[in-house]
Amino acid sequence: MDTFKAHLNKFITVTDEEYASIFSFFKEIEVKKKQSLMLHGEICRSMYFVSVGCLRKFFVNEKGAEQTTEFAIENWWITDTFAYERQMKSDFCIQAVERSTVLVIDLQQQELLLQKHPIMERYFRMIYQRAYAASERRIRYLYEMSREELYVHFSTLYPWFIQRIPQYLIASFLNLTPEYLSEIRAKLRS
Repeated sequence: MDTFKAHLNKFITVTDEEYASIFSFFKEIEVKKKQSLMLHGEICRSMYFVSVGCLRKFFVNEKGAEQTTEFAIENWWITDTFAYERQMKSDFCIQAVERSTVLVIDLQQQELLLQKHPIMERYFRMIYQRAYAASERRIRYLYEMSREELYVHFSTLYPWFIQRIPQYLIASFLNLTPEYLSEIRAKLRS
């Protein structure tokens, strides 16, 4: 079964006919490793659903270093929600971490999709609620946990990230230097 249909069916029920219509509102694209889907300063026109692969969202801080704020692996969505909803320039970049297959929808197509398939309103509400809850937890962890605890928590919760995402990107996501992350990993191994 198509991964997107299986994902939808976790939240809503759609027939094969409805799914074919829903899918027609999306474009499916292949993205090469390190290929950008959105650059800083571009208008955020799209939301991305990862069918296969991994994307990341990041910004460049005042020191010129990339700061990863979000990853999206299979069955996860990614966009700059604030800029997407307002169709404005984004402060973020979205880039493929690995070769990926991605479904893309723009705001106009999303509105048409929601008009034709009102059940998708429920689906997107549930997706946004989960994303918001995850964001709240991450903010709390950043305040409460030491850097070592943060890494242990992250690696326990998402062991597959540790296997497939380069260490420097995990360090960026956890707001660590790659060197400090190496020290933490060495300490945990000993």
